[in-house]
Parts: sequence; C-alpha cells; structure tokens
Amino acid sequence: MNDDPTRRLYLDALMEGPEPPETSLRPLVLTAARARRRPAATTTGWTAPFAGRIAAMDAVLGEVTGQDWERRVVEGWTLQELLAHLAAKDGLVSLSVGAPVLGPPVTVNEGLARTAELQEYERRRAPDQTRRDWRAQADALCRHLASVAPDTPSETGGFTLPVVDHLLARVLETWIHTADAAGMLGVPLPHPVPDHIEVTADLCARLMPLAMRVSGHRVPEGRAVRLALTGPGGGLWHVPLHLGGRAVRGDGPAETAITCDVVEFCFLVGGRGDPDGFAAEVEGDAGLARELLHAAPALSGP
Repeated sequence: MNDDPTRRLYLDALMEGPEPPETSLRPLVLTAARARRRPAATTTGWTAPFAGRIAAMDAVLGEVTGQDWERRVVEGWTLQELLAHLAAKDGLVSLSVGAPVLGPPVTVNEGLARTAELQEYERRRAPDQTRRDWRAQADALCRHLASVAPDTPSETGGFTLPVVDHLLARVLETWIHTADAAGMLGVPLPHPVPDHIEVTADLCARLMPLAMRVSGHRVPEGRAVRLALTGPGGGLWHVPLHLGGRAVRGDGPAETAITCDVVEFCFLVGGRGDPDGFAAEVEGDAGLARELLHAAPALSGP
C-alpha cells in the first residue's frame, strides 16, 4: 500500500466506522493501515468522536516537515502554537474530570489564559515534544472517560455542562483546527464518519439559544427555527431560540425553516464561515433566519 497522506486520512475515517461484514475487503486494508500509524485511543461509544479527531490531527501532523512547524496557521499562531492551544483546551476538560493534565500547572481555568500559558511553555520545547504530550494527554482523557457517565457535570472555562457536551465541543474545535492545519499543508482532509458528524451537529443546534443571547438577541418564548441539515450525519432539529430553549431532533412549529449542509453549518458555528454568504435555503421569517446565522459563530473561539 502506498503512503499517500490522503489515502491514510481516509483510512483513519474508515477506522472510526462500524465493523465491516465478513465478506468485505476492508479488514485487510485496515490491518495494513493500523500497522503504519498510531490508532485512536481505546474509547467508549460517546468518546469515539473525540478520539477520531485526535487520530486525524495526528495523521496530518505526520506529514509535517521541520520548517512547517514555524508556518503561521491561524490567529497568527505557528503550527506548534496551534497544537499548544488544542492541548490547553483539552487539558481544561481533563482537569474538570480528574484526568492527567500535562505541562505546567493550570493557574486559570479559562481557555485563552491557559492557551497563552501553555504556548509560552511549548515555545521552549521541540515541536515533537509538543505533539507527543498533546496526544498523550488526549489519549489519557479518553481512557479516563471510559469509566465516567456522559451526563457527569463538568465545569470548564466558566461553563458547567455534561462532560459529553464539553467533549463534543473539543470534537468540533479539533476538527476545525485539523482542517486549518491540513489546508496550510495542502493535505485533503476527509470528513468524520456520519455518526460523529451527527452528534457534533446536535451540539451545534443545542447551542443556538445561547448563541442568540450572547449575540444580543432577546428572543421571546415561542419563536423557533426548523433546522434541516443535509448530507451524511445530518438530520432535522426543532430549535426554540429563547434562552433556556431546548433544541431537539425532530419537527415542530417554527416561524422559519433553514436548510443547509451539515458540515458547513458545523463550521459556521465553529467560526469558519461567512454568515452573509452562507448557502442556505430559507422559508418563512427571513429576518429570524438571518439573526440565527449571524449569531451561530458567537460562541466560537480562536
């Protein structure tokens, strides 16, 4: 088998999926792939999307040469600094559940402050050390969470949520920054498997009432959006937009309906899209739809 990076990344995506039937040739392909690259950490079902994004990022990093580490990727950060940012945010989730946190002790439980702290620390180390500890911390978090209930409350960065939601937020951010790194390197990146996209999209839909509030919209009770996300991993959500509203899978009464691609919506929520030029079909109250699309990235960070 050749060692083309695109081929390897697609194999990563295959390895995140369910076991193939006995007659499939896929087991032979996966056996060869696993012999060539480090697999995702052992996971329970609800941690698998995070482990998959960690494995995909690690596969992208396998294509990095010495000078690539110093190239600017996003926010003016080098690739090494971007990896320190991911490690910083992962470490805060680890801290909240008692899993190992690598690097200097956490002095502030806040994403950007911890990022600055860890970036300063990692600049004094070799990039391979940064990569090794980022991966080791993420794998340790997956192992630790294997014995933790997904609805366990977790306080991270001032937000108390079920730990599964904090981990899904890490899935989205790792996915987006993996795409940033792959784009800088010129490596095509396959999407996660549909099951992993679906749970990430569900988090994005459930964040919309809070995103509206953070964006300054005081939406009265009763106003809702029908969100139809198309493509593998998509689905239909009924999204009440008042603060405290609970988005649920399925249909319901709504003033407006928004239909768009599931991956593009996830990336919009993650800060990688233009609300003004976002490709969506809208029925009903166009103003309310516009407010939601502009509010969608409100909770995204660097």
